[in-house]
Amino acid sequence: MRVFVTGASGWIGSAAVPELLAAGHDVVGLARSDASAAALAAAGVEVRRGDLDDLGALRAGAEDADAALHLAFKHDFSDFEASGRTERAAVAAIGDVLAGTDRPLLLASGIAGIAPGRLLTEDTASPYSDPDAPRGASETYALGLAARGVRPVALRFAPTVHGLGDHGFVAELVRVARERGVAGYVGDGANRWPAVHRADAGRLVALALARAAASGDVPVVHAVGEEGVPARDIAEAIGRAAGVPTASVAPEDAAAHFGWIGGFFALDLPASSALTRERLGWEPTGPTLLADLAAGAYATPAR
Repeated sequence: MRVFVTGASGWIGSAAVPELLAAGHDVVGLARSDASAAALAAAGVEVRRGDLDDLGALRAGAEDADAALHLAFKHDFSDFEASGRTERAAVAAIGDVLAGTDRPLLLASGIAGIAPGRLLTEDTASPYSDPDAPRGASETYALGLAARGVRPVALRFAPTVHGLGDHGFVAELVRVARERGVAGYVGDGANRWPAVHRADAGRLVALALARAAASGDVPVVHAVGEEGVPARDIAEAIGRAAGVPTASVAPEDAAAHFGWIGGFFALDLPASSALTRERLGWEPTGPTLLADLAAGAYATPAR
């Protein structure tokens, strides 16, 4: 298949693209910079220039493809609502092109916020539908495209997609620990964060695409290798890796201590991937989050 991929040079995309190429797909990657374009071309990917604000480029990429894989997202936590509106518009643009074609549309979604405090499964529907909801409620919107002749799949990634070179949530927690001189957790630290190794996430993307193309009967998959790592365990591992002590941070002080990530790190987000493993034959094999921290995957500050 010819697969149009946004975020192809990003953290998850650059793990998924080799899996797609190995499966025999022709990959067309959206690139917003010369550096991204060069990296994609070197990997054997056809480059289409543009970004998430360029709806024309998104439509053109989708029109020329057998499937679309939307992995890009504007992670601007200073204006998360604006990021969500951009996301919604991007998904709508791609979805309009694919409507009536029975072609797959896979999009990166998230686990945080769907059902805090209880075990999230693939059968749990997102509560969000309003465009001003987190991430523009793009998962709900995309799944609704099934009624318009699209084969949508929501790829719900664990909040921690970890590995060497990660510049996401765990890297930010490590940065805060170094800056503050203490690896903190909120309250008693019993709240849980799911995790998945980047390589396992990349494999799952390719498996989900194959299933969507073949039958379109698995609308939600969970990229979750570990159901929930206690926040205190994460903080202690960060403390050992960064050479700083570990301490509790009162919930009311979380925002001041951690900054924008404080609200996320306080959430209890256990999530299962049992149905994903059963339906797609996916079995995570990469290191655990704590093993990655112990092995020095976050020893060098991310750029």
